[in-house]
Parts: sequence; structure tokens; C-alpha cells
Amino acid sequence: MKVTTVGIDLAKNVFSVHGVDERGKTVLKRTVSRGKLLEFMANLPQCLVGMEACSGAHYWAREFLKLGHRVGIMASRFVRPYRKSEKNDGNDAEAICEAVSRPNMRFVPVKSEEQQAVLAVHRIRQELVSQRTALINHMRGLLSEFGIVMPKGRYQARHHITELFNGADTALPELAMYSLREVYLRIQDMDERILVYDRQIAALANDSETARRLMTVPGVGAVTATAIVASVGDAGVFSNGRQFAAWLGLVPRQYTTGGKTRLGRITKRGDVYLRTLLIHGTRAVLSRLGERTDRISQWTRKLIDRRGYRKAAVALAAKNARIIWSILANGGTYRPAEQVAVG
Repeated sequence: MKVTTVGIDLAKNVFSVHGVDERGKTVLKRTVSRGKLLEFMANLPQCLVGMEACSGAHYWAREFLKLGHRVGIMASRFVRPYRKSEKNDGNDAEAICEAVSRPNMRFVPVKSEEQQAVLAVHRIRQELVSQRTALINHMRGLLSEFGIVMPKGRYQARHHITELFNGADTALPELAMYSLREVYLRIQDMDERILVYDRQIAALANDSETARRLMTVPGVGAVTATAIVASVGDAGVFSNGRQFAAWLGLVPRQYTTGGKTRLGRITKRGDVYLRTLLIHGTRAVLSRLGERTDRISQWTRKLIDRRGYRKAAVALAAKNARIIWSILANGGTYRPAEQVAVG
């Protein structure tokens, strides 16, 4: 029988493969070593190949596409309901094979090498930012043991540390001063390394026509625009803006029964990095809201009064997500709503 659908449980060295024919009957069930997987797939007829979204999935997807196969990458939570009995590699491969054939299954877009290169820059920068924040908090905790309380915020803390080290009347012991100064030098080194990545991302945004169009949306800068372009790729995989916002985890949970709909908190099921960037961007927009009279600004101002600042920031991020999807799917740039007459 001809194999029409294949599920592969990805691993480091040994892969479990499960295949079925057009009638859904199992015709292939074996394990393949990493070095022989491409050769094995090349000898199969062109078919639908399913994999879970995990480390290496996009690499294998690109290689299988070169061989003429169709590829579907799925989130593990969508595969889990199709697994029978205990969890093992063989059962996982069978569940993947079953899940990828479902007509309404949601797939992760396959990323190109260029997209993953841009995301690598973002991931390295993100890790440096996390390490810098950890070091600042580490220094804040150490100073508190000497009765010195650093102000909140990175810029205020940096100014406070500089004054502390330059001041002649500091009460810190010499040994503590030496150790803390070494930590501060590491923070400064991270500042310089993060700046290098910021400039690289700005150059990437300037070279990308799509990223430049996304940057016309208020609250979307070079970091957010390049991250979205690299993560999304083809916006056509989302049928509308709400589905894109749901992919980012920016829509409320739903509990609907008997014709009655109840909405809860946002799901937070999507890409944490993109969602964080969008929300931080809307916070910057809210800080400059002022007396702007366009429709979105007035809508946001009323929402702040009604639901509070933080919920308004998330709601505006969800609205921006839908605008971003429209730009990616239909082209063009952001066109602000017309001014609303006041007075």
C-alpha cells in the first residue's frame, strides 16, 4: 500500500516514524537514526508529514519540503488528544500521524533560514536583557544589606549606582565596593552588547519593506516589527485578525453553553515574546496619549476610565495585532482614523 501520511516523533538521535495509507491503515512503523532520516524520507512517495513544534522541527520541515513532501508542524497540545494509551515514542508518532490528517488542524508556519537567523538575534538579545535585569536586581539585593535602597527602574538605578561609586562619603566597606563595582562593570558590558544587537535589528528593519510598513503602527518599533516578520512569515495561515490575535494569546477565554457566552481573562497561550513586545509598545503609546483626538485615542482614553490602565494596554495590543495582520495580509500601511471633532 502507498504511504500517504507520516507522523515523525522528533528526537536528538533516533526518530520514531508512523505511516498510514489512504484508508488510514498502518503500513509503516519503525525507528530511524538521525543520519539516515533524510535518505529514508527520500525513498518514500510524496506524502503529508506531521511533526510536533519543537527544537529542530523547522529544519526538518525545510528538508522534507525540498524532497517534495507536504509538511505540517503542530503544537504539542493539539497532538496530545490523539495519543492512545501510554506516552512513548511509537504512540507519539502515531498520534502525530493522526493529528496532521485532521482537516481543521492548526499548523505552525514553517520558518525559512533567514527568518530563524533574525529570531536568533532576538533570542540572544532577549537573554542578554534578562541577564542584565538579573544583575541589577542582584546588586539591589546586596546593597539593601547595607541599608542602601536603589530606586526602581533601570535608568534610575544606574544613575544611583554611579553616584554611589563616585561619592566620597559612601559607608560601604572597601571589599563590598570592589565586588559591587565588578558587577556594575558586567552590567555596562551587557549594555554595550545589547546596543550592538539593537543597531543590528534597526538595520534589519530598515532593509525589510514589510517591517517598515509595520512600524507605521503606533507602538510598533524595529524590535517588534522584525520579530513579527520573522515569526509569522505568511499571514495567510490566519483567516482573520482575531485568529492572529488568538495565536498571540491576546483574546479572552471563552466559556459558551446554552447560547450564553462568558468571557474571561486573556489566554496567554501564544508567543510570549511577541505578546510582551506588543503590550510594552502600547504602554509607550498610552504614556503619550495626551489630548490626541483620533478615534483610537479617544476609545483608549474611555477604556482606561472604565477598566483601568493595564487592561487598556492589553486591549490596545489586541487591536494593534489585528491591524498588523491586516497590513501583512493585505499590504499597505497603517492609516490613522480621522480626527474626531471636540469642543
